[in-house]
Amino acid sequence: MLDLIIKKGLIVDGKGKKAYHADIGIQGEKIKKIGNLTSFSSRKYIDAEGLTVAPGFIDMHSHSDLGFLSSPFTEPKIMQGITTEVVGNCGMSLAPVEKTKLALLKKYLAPFQGGIVELPWDWKSFGEYLNHLQEHGTAVNVISLIGHGTIRTAVMGFENRPATSPEMRMMKSLLKEAMEQGAFGLSTGLIYPPGVYTPTSELIELCREVNQKGGLYVSHMRNEDYKLIESIREVIKIGREASVPVHISHFKVLGKENRGKTKEALELIEKVRKEGLDITCDQYPYTACSTVLSALLPPWVHQGGVTQLIARLQQPHLRKKIKEEMEVSYKGILKECGGWHNVFLSYCGKHTHWEGKNIQETAEEENKSPYELFFDLLIEGEAEATMIFFAMDKQDVQRILKYPYTMIGTDGLPARGKPHPRLYGTFPRILSRYVREERILSLEEAVRKMTALPAEKLNLKGRGLIREGMYADLVVFSQDKISDQSTYENPRRYPEGIEYVLVNGGITVDKGNPGKGLFGKVLLHHKNGE
Repeated sequence: MLDLIIKKGLIVDGKGKKAYHADIGIQGEKIKKIGNLTSFSSRKYIDAEGLTVAPGFIDMHSHSDLGFLSSPFTEPKIMQGITTEVVGNCGMSLAPVEKTKLALLKKYLAPFQGGIVELPWDWKSFGEYLNHLQEHGTAVNVISLIGHGTIRTAVMGFENRPATSPEMRMMKSLLKEAMEQGAFGLSTGLIYPPGVYTPTSELIELCREVNQKGGLYVSHMRNEDYKLIESIREVIKIGREASVPVHISHFKVLGKENRGKTKEALELIEKVRKEGLDITCDQYPYTACSTVLSALLPPWVHQGGVTQLIARLQQPHLRKKIKEEMEVSYKGILKECGGWHNVFLSYCGKHTHWEGKNIQETAEEENKSPYELFFDLLIEGEAEATMIFFAMDKQDVQRILKYPYTMIGTDGLPARGKPHPRLYGTFPRILSRYVREERILSLEEAVRKMTALPAEKLNLKGRGLIREGMYADLVVFSQDKISDQSTYENPRRYPEGIEYVLVNGGITVDKGNPGKGLFGKVLLHHKNGE
């Protein structure tokens, strides 16, 4: 007697093998039998005739860290077939916590976590956070990296200088403890403070500790436009000198002047792979980016944290200096996207009527200059405003997507205001636009990028494939109907065509409708994802 039989589905196993028809029998949390199961009886059946069955999708780049605690079912993710999320990205994790730096940490994380909701931060260590998450319950499996920005904040705040030897010992101690408690590796956000203040040598030393624990280094690189190649070389240097696997987050190239650089970048990555370095990347399939509005500012403005940033913006002579630097010498995001007319407000506090509009038109409506509106909005909202900006070329997006070692990540910031549509639509968008319509990828290759490839990178035991004995993380969908419905104008829309989603054998999406079952687990690195 089985618990569930999925009948007559077209199975895409995750490894790239040609799709085939078979039944899948599930008992408890795992796949018990694959084949013709007409002679088996089951407590429940799913008729998958005419549908595709794939391993549950792995979101390689998520920012749901705090969202699990405020909304454990995570509908935007589970409804697009995601069964495992990797959090702690871009240098930002919710632990470890240094009590005296907690307020600074909260302000640092707030824009990326949908604001700091009124939840008790009753954990200190990384392990305590993971235990809290498991006790709270989640609909998906959770993998966490330890954020370099978080441990640097705990040890030395937002100081714009290299760490001292005692500070390095403290950071290495926190990193070692976190990895022993379940972290899969170290992440950095090198365009954000305090990561932007960090020399390469510091990262190499920390990654040597990661190597000792068998983890990986995941990086939002220092630059994704004019210095893209130099930034990739830094990741390579860290990987080689620390002897650690490396992974590039939301790989892209920004700015009209830099279009086509993906050719050189991917050639470099492939060359290094052939030389023996385990280097991979992830991507979201859109030409627009999204991040905090304050990322437009030069790095020195962030020194000391959000409170000091706001204090600087309140001083007329510093506002003038910042404006001059952004217009003349600082090659930041504003230059990448070509001006204020390409910077759209995603979340801006009480000014909900501005959301979805670009800063140029909003400033004109308010009889202000774009810079004046920009500075005032950051001050008023304590730098929690977020933006969407268009700065990528479609051909570069496709070139990265086709690269064999590219995985998929939503990079979706929690849904305040009008979030980037990637939060709701990333995985179905690939299966509809780039598989069914444009045929950039085969179905089998697309599923491999979403499942087995990230599972191998993370060294997950029992996940990412449809095999007997594997965990029953599965998604059942119509390849003819699957499509992302989330748009820039109306981003909070679930995709179509996904009929069932299973996590550890529990049905979380049933006939296209979300359930409330919290069948997810917190997966631990030192237990190979168990």
